[in-house]
Amino acid sequence: MEFMNDTIRKRHQSGFSLVEVLIALVIMSVGMLGIAGLYVQSLQAGRTSMFRHHAVTLAGDVADRIRANPIAGAAYNHAANATGTDNSCVTGGVDCNAASMAANDIFLWQAQAAETLPSGTVAVVFATPVGTPPTYQITVSWTEPGEVPSYVITIPVRLL
Repeated sequence: MEFMNDTIRKRHQSGFSLVEVLIALVIMSVGMLGIAGLYVQSLQAGRTSMFRHHAVTLAGDVADRIRANPIAGAAYNHAANATGTDNSCVTGGVDCNAASMAANDIFLWQAQAAETLPSGTVAVVFATPVGTPPTYQITVSWTEPGEVPSYVITIPVRLL
């Protein structure tokens, strides 16, 4: 008789019950949801990082173009929605004056902003403080879900 009781006990104690399996599946699915959430956040952070990189690069390009044409002054002063003119100053071999070159630069960097940033725009404010070299405040803006980030730099430009 005792041998039969041991056999019955062993049969009931071996393996997992259906409740234990269901609990393990719930715990595992909660963990997988957490991993999926982290993956989505990392994708969003990567996209934001890429947009910020493009904004910094574009602002640097704008600053370099302004430094290359320092006598244009207020010709670079424009709002974010302003468009320049494709005067073919760079690619067409046209001999442009400072204002035409500034209009061409504005055209080029607005095209770059639209190409590399979602709803990307560039705005430049020109100022001539007394006793100091003229300064330009460059603002690169774009849209992301729930916010409109921007990158702003101020550069002094010495006249030649």
